[in-house]
Amino acid sequence: MKRRLTLDDLWDFAIPSSPALSPDGSRVVYVLRTAEREPDRNVRALWIVDAAGTAGPRRLTEGPADGAPAWSPDGSRLTFLREGQLFALRPDDGEPERLTDLPLGAGAPHWSPDGERIAFSAPVRVAESWPGGPVVVDRLGYKADGAGLRATVRRQVHVLDVGTGEVRQLTSGDWDAGEPAWSPDGTRLAYTSAAGENADLTLTASPYVVDLDGGRPRPVGDEKGWFGGVHWYPDGSALLAVGLPEVRIGHTRLVKLPLDGGAPVDLTRDLDRNVMPGGPEWPGGAPRFTRDGAHVLFCARERGSTLLYRVPADGGRPEPVLTGSVSGLSTSSDDVTAVVTVTTRSHGEIALADLDTGQVRELTAHTATALPDVEFIQPREREFTIGDGSTVHGWILREPGATGAGPLLLDAHGGPHLAWAPHLEPAHPYHQLLAAQGWTVLLLNPRASDGYGEDFYAASVGRWGTGDERDFLDPVERLVDEGLADPDRLTVCGYSYGGFTTCHLTTRTDRFAAAVAGGPVTNLLSMSGSSDDSHVFAALEFGGDVYAGGELLRAQSPIERVRHVRTPTLLVHAINDDRCPVGQSEEWFTALRTLGVPTEMVLYPDESHQFMADGRPSNRVDYSRQIVRWLTTHVH
Repeated sequence: MKRRLTLDDLWDFAIPSSPALSPDGSRVVYVLRTAEREPDRNVRALWIVDAAGTAGPRRLTEGPADGAPAWSPDGSRLTFLREGQLFALRPDDGEPERLTDLPLGAGAPHWSPDGERIAFSAPVRVAESWPGGPVVVDRLGYKADGAGLRATVRRQVHVLDVGTGEVRQLTSGDWDAGEPAWSPDGTRLAYTSAAGENADLTLTASPYVVDLDGGRPRPVGDEKGWFGGVHWYPDGSALLAVGLPEVRIGHTRLVKLPLDGGAPVDLTRDLDRNVMPGGPEWPGGAPRFTRDGAHVLFCARERGSTLLYRVPADGGRPEPVLTGSVSGLSTSSDDVTAVVTVTTRSHGEIALADLDTGQVRELTAHTATALPDVEFIQPREREFTIGDGSTVHGWILREPGATGAGPLLLDAHGGPHLAWAPHLEPAHPYHQLLAAQGWTVLLLNPRASDGYGEDFYAASVGRWGTGDERDFLDPVERLVDEGLADPDRLTVCGYSYGGFTTCHLTTRTDRFAAAVAGGPVTNLLSMSGSSDDSHVFAALEFGGDVYAGGELLRAQSPIERVRHVRTPTLLVHAINDDRCPVGQSEEWFTALRTLGVPTEMVLYPDESHQFMADGRPSNRVDYSRQIVRWLTTHVH
């Protein structure tokens, strides 16, 4: 007998990520995240599965903090990160051996083509300081969500000699070096860095190349854009960079940068979609060349989903090769492609993709194994016409067979340039919990959402709240008119920018009987001076000098209209949140309490902005519990 999801099931979630296909395409190693009730922690361990499907997945390491697996070129060894240091093992036998013992840890490993060296980006101190001592800053970027104050620590490129164990730092300076990539002949490394003068203000980050023997790094390109990842063309003549040729709010591109100074080629100019380089447990994947070097595989968002595309390496029209949503991308020397597939019935599975047929063969069944008797409520796709004639796309979760007008939850996503997808969201299990209790859950991708074209993507610039307000309210009224939502039992919630939306909407209407604002932005002026991304807000989202244009910020800040709020509101916030600092919730809570509006605030110590996705398991459970409790208490 199948049943619906419960809060207690969150402890059994098993979420795969970071697939690494062996060079011969015969095996896939990946990271699997699970949870332990005691000592209340996330566990990440390496697992391995046979690509032929003759043997099921097996656990390769014990964890609890293993990640970034990478095969040696000959497939004999596997390197990975364990609690910040590099380890290696032979997948068929033997215990992991430690390769590094660096004071501040190492970074994700990248093998040289000959298998004799491993490059990585690792933190170092660029000036004298001591733990816990005063931190003197003279540039923006002095803190990072999840890491806190950075003091004098910067990331630099290092190279490990596998034979001798010697580690050599290859770059230095008061700037950070991104993930390194080896040239095909193994004599150079490429990376990206915001090393330019005043880069903390200009927000530029450029590709660089440095010789393995050392010397001054050389910039590639005109140093006017922002690039966050770089790879080599197979013949060593150019770099493949992921980023924007100019710093602005817009779609990330896939760009060929010739090393001889030739003109850049935008490989995705004919695709009006956002390139998704991905990351652990994040949609998308780092671009990969096919075996013959003729094409590049990459991921891009399409109407909430993240699809796998192929484009000619020298330019041409990109074409989708997989229609399902993917996270993580790895290829072998035989053109086998491994991905993590995410669906409406699983939190992700390791799979092999046939690029010619578009077929996907799943090698694991972690969700079905972890939750064998759970049946998930399936989303239904919807489109709504807004008053100005625009179309807003999204999904509805509602118990099959449900009739009549019941309570409705409008959940606004973050970003503002993220998007709800039609697959399971491990960080938002309350969607399933409420739908199982007779609620209708409405997930909309309003203006500024990713996957609908660049004009749509940038529609929020300088117009937070005002640009997308009707994208939320008109669909809600449509569901009321259709008899699916009870007009007296409408609620709203959201996290990050979704928290901003929640606060904004409750200053504009009394239609909602209850609201939950998670990690919100309530005061754009103070947010733009205190977030770890403060200058992004100033220079990009609001188009210039925040302080010279303070009236624009104030006009769009919910705190300026808080006196109009009548909606009972719960605030949930991580105390160590540096992206949307906790003061944003504190300002809202203090205002509502002073105004006599029913309100509570739940604070999570020792957690950062993404805690609801990756925090302590008990806090992730509590996050959903608090949302369900508040909404069901105020909506009968």
